[in-house]
Amino acid sequence: MAEELTPETPEESGEEPIKQRKNGLYAEVSDELAENMKSGWADTELHGLEPIAQAEHTARRRAALSAHFPGERLVIPAGNLRTRSNDTEYAFRASTEYAYLTGDQSEDGVLVMEPVAAGSDGTGGHKATIYLLPRSNRENGEFWLDGQGELWVGRRHSLAEAEQLLGIPAKDVRELPERLREATGPVRAVRGHDAAIEAALTDKVTAERDEELRVFLSEARLVKDAFEIAELQKACDSTARGFEDVVKVLDRAEATSERYIEGTFFLRARVEGNDVGYGSICAAGPHATTLHWVRNDGAVRSGELLLLDAGVETTELYTADVTRTLPINGRFTPLQRKIYDAVHEAQEAGIAAVRPGAAFRDFHDAAQRVLATRLVEWGLLGDMDVEKVLELGLQRRWTLHGTGHMLGMDVHDCAAARTERYVDTTLEPGMCLTVEPGLYFQADDLTVPAEYRGIGVRIEDDILVTEDGNRNLSEALPRQADEVEAWMARLNG
Repeated sequence: MAEELTPETPEESGEEPIKQRKNGLYAEVSDELAENMKSGWADTELHGLEPIAQAEHTARRRAALSAHFPGERLVIPAGNLRTRSNDTEYAFRASTEYAYLTGDQSEDGVLVMEPVAAGSDGTGGHKATIYLLPRSNRENGEFWLDGQGELWVGRRHSLAEAEQLLGIPAKDVRELPERLREATGPVRAVRGHDAAIEAALTDKVTAERDEELRVFLSEARLVKDAFEIAELQKACDSTARGFEDVVKVLDRAEATSERYIEGTFFLRARVEGNDVGYGSICAAGPHATTLHWVRNDGAVRSGELLLLDAGVETTELYTADVTRTLPINGRFTPLQRKIYDAVHEAQEAGIAAVRPGAAFRDFHDAAQRVLATRLVEWGLLGDMDVEKVLELGLQRRWTLHGTGHMLGMDVHDCAAARTERYVDTTLEPGMCLTVEPGLYFQADDLTVPAEYRGIGVRIEDDILVTEDGNRNLSEALPRQADEVEAWMARLNG
């Protein structure tokens, strides 16, 4: 990483020479160099840009937001860069609410919905403005003297270009805090992303009102539009290719660690999308019994299982969430297959329960009933009958988690939605959720036979609710045990 600056402060020189600054470090710049850097640059303004693919969808989403909060100013920030260590930052990912309403992913961006007084026809609504950093100023040297100037971090769109792409009037975000401090009337803001914006609104917002805005935006994403469904399908297709990549290198992973699997999948995510949608779980052997094993530093051994839970996030920030449990050497042992088949049967029952008009909880209940039945048959719950086991929830010692969740721009999408609109709701066409039952026998669980210990199995797919049932968006990856073995053999043939 380029860094030729020295830790000197402006106060250390008497005449305040021009300084180049990056992350708190300064270097003196001659007047001649400063003057030279002002000119000789080509005009790179882009003209005649077409709107982004989802512009019509983001406009409709903003209209729904406007209708729900008439007469109120609404402030939705993208967020800022976060420090990873010293003078390096984490890769930026715009807030879900901001990206959902604008299609933009710029750090420091803010969408402001200004209420419009009702006209003679009785209509009012809001005027949307997106506040962004403009192109770096070349006349004053900002583009190369500042560590966040375009010479350092790359070109960004001009405000005029942003307007063409997003279909929203654009202004300089550096002017926004003062405008918000001077604003009057009711205001709501999405919190937790931009401290400067929140500080400018300190006396104008309340936590309760802001939470109502966050809840509305979460519930608005429960039913996906056509653009979102296409993005989720794209994410699942890329994820399937990433799983194939992993199967092809399992021999190399055996020679290294779970990190090889993580890196292999990550390459596919970065080549075909924006990133992984969440930390990949590359859990081999007994690590498969840890639900969120993301250290990925363990051994990969022939004869054991690999639980791979991973998803590609598209460039438009929609993520897949898929799990397959694979025999590392390509063949299940009889006990591994018995456990795997039970989970597969449970998933089949869960997927069959996903349809419009069904309760959200139905697919969980269907999957849990299958798993409880198998656990009783295997003698792991004494002589109790299945109904009693389910009543007491005793199967949860080994099933552990819920059978699925909503999916979208966040891997656990719509998390702020009210209970009555989420887990207690009925399914509608356009909803997308995961179905992911599992069985996990911990390595130190003395209540199960020794041969079960250290085996973890989960199978997860992304299911779209359709008008007449459901569609498995991740069906490109096999699930039945024989098909899994044949698929692995074909990839390694």
